[in-house]
Amino acid sequence: MGKMDFLKEELNRLKAEGRYVNIRALNTPQGAWVEIGGKRVLNLCSNNYLGLANDERLKKAAEEAIDRYGVGAGAVRTIAGTMELHEEFERRIAEFKKCKSAILFQSGFNANLGSISALADEGDAIVSEELNHASLIDGCRLSKAKRYVYKHLDMQSLESTIKEALEEKPRRIMIATDGVFSMDGDIAPMDEIGEIAEKYGCIVYVDDAHGEGVLGDHGRGIVDHFNAYGKVDVEMGTLSKAFGVMGGYVAGDEDLAEYLKQRARPFLFSSALNPGDVAAALESVKILEESDSLVKKLWSNTEYLKQKLKDLGFNLGTSKTPITPVMVGEEVKATELSKTLFEEENIFAQAIVYPTVPRGKARIRLQPSAIHSKEDLDYAIDSIERVGNKLKLI
Repeated sequence: MGKMDFLKEELNRLKAEGRYVNIRALNTPQGAWVEIGGKRVLNLCSNNYLGLANDERLKKAAEEAIDRYGVGAGAVRTIAGTMELHEEFERRIAEFKKCKSAILFQSGFNANLGSISALADEGDAIVSEELNHASLIDGCRLSKAKRYVYKHLDMQSLESTIKEALEEKPRRIMIATDGVFSMDGDIAPMDEIGEIAEKYGCIVYVDDAHGEGVLGDHGRGIVDHFNAYGKVDVEMGTLSKAFGVMGGYVAGDEDLAEYLKQRARPFLFSSALNPGDVAAALESVKILEESDSLVKKLWSNTEYLKQKLKDLGFNLGTSKTPITPVMVGEEVKATELSKTLFEEENIFAQAIVYPTVPRGKARIRLQPSAIHSKEDLDYAIDSIERVGNKLKLI
């Protein structure tokens, strides 16, 4: 038996349990409809909330930046990789978020890894939400701080967990939470979390990856949504979802960005985000500042799709955002639902199974966007109803 044969055994086990993810490659840009292997399908699983991933203004901004600055930054930010574009973006995103400073990272994942591990160290404590994203969890693991976990959206559990942490007399306590939970679409009550944090002197760190461009005035995010300004110390945002590009950032008060530029390892040891990406992301910020029409269209489509699916008897869980989980339960059934929708109805909606979600809570996660038409959504609703009946899910 070969040393690496265990990999084949593990892959076969994942397939038998319905946990093997079939990765599909797009032949076209992100859009309401895409082409996969020569097949035109309705795209209902992209995080391209506002349709900006293939927006003409963003493409033009990226092209102009490449013409002027080249395709790569060429170094880490602290050596020769900082271009005026990086600094302009940091100024503009800080203004958009109504913060004093911001730091640009290569991705949201890197932003969480670098910032949490830099802000919390030995002698500190991190109180982490039970259903936090993997990047938050990994950031906490990389930190030398002692970690505690509180129950999902349970403010009594948060307070009791803080009290438990205080018994160890830490130097500082950081509360780390997702703003919007990516698999369920529910929302952390940042106003209440902020009040509890103030009571016990805790730092508040929120990952707003799925709130950016979705919640708040002109898509400013979850802090704006709850008017929790002054209650949240660190806001992490991603540029790869509603902003349609790539990258991540952290925003907060004056000293935050300066400190992270000295201590965050991805910033110090990984090359800077490429000029085309930075310019395109900057254009996304300008579009959101100019108009909230895309945000309004996103929510109109979301409300329409959710109501129609609920009327048909589908369980959409506890979502309060455009994230629309069609709860199935068993991994094999969720995989079958996704496969049947793709093969028979030309609907692209990937199954979400363990370990991305807990065992027995498999689903397909639908993602309506601002660029879907009502006709697109009606097509999806009719298709999902047919397959749901066929598979005895409704």
